[in-house]
Amino acid sequence: MYSMKMKGQQLNRAIAVAKKDLLIYFLKGPTVIFGLLLPSFLFIAFAVGRELSVEFLIPGLLGMTLFFTTSAVGPVIAPWETRMRTLERLVSAPVALWGIILGDIIASFVFGLAMTLAVLAVGIAILGTGIATVSFIVGTGVAAFCFSSLGLVISSPPTSDPSQIMMLSTLVKFPLFLISGIFVPLAEMGTMRVIAYASPLTYYVDLARFSVQNSSHFSPAVDLAALLGLTVLLCAAAISLHKKNLNKRF
Repeated sequence: MYSMKMKGQQLNRAIAVAKKDLLIYFLKGPTVIFGLLLPSFLFIAFAVGRELSVEFLIPGLLGMTLFFTTSAVGPVIAPWETRMRTLERLVSAPVALWGIILGDIIASFVFGLAMTLAVLAVGIAILGTGIATVSFIVGTGVAAFCFSSLGLVISSPPTSDPSQIMMLSTLVKFPLFLISGIFVPLAEMGTMRVIAYASPLTYYVDLARFSVQNSSHFSPAVDLAALLGLTVLLCAAAISLHKKNLNKRF
């Protein structure tokens, strides 16, 4: 069992890992393409030529930005460091595996949150400060951590080829993205809503719609509870899977 002092030391080392990740992987090709360009093009393709209100578009844009940016960095880190043989040095350092994973999650969290806050600033400039409710701000932070944890779950297979992980990332993220209520509100999805409940993005988009449109499928409390539960589940799964596959990387 770790003492509080040891946990504090591991947390400091996790933050150091996060700083390293942000410096190295912030402008990597997969991060730029899957984190910034892809959601931008998807949103433009969805919005152009359709008579949709700004109030309907902003929640979807916020959800797409947060989901794709926070889950773009994490999948790249593990296979890249396995290929470059830097993972061996990191594991041999006095930092616990959960500290390394937490550092990767924090890096993804910071990157995605920064991009989303920029989009939120645009939304506030257009719609006013009323969209920045307390529940939405808290939900954005929780969702960023949740989506970052999902990215680390995706990166858990023991491979040194980033393209394999990016292919897996696409196979996982796109179905979750398409059923999340961004394009079709949950109320209009019929029986497909049952599948939508499996996507953590569903609850964040629903929370954003409540803040912007004052209308949602769930209450903000339910959305926040679902995001918190999924965050704990995905974070624990990421640590467990990376621990299980660690020896297979060397």
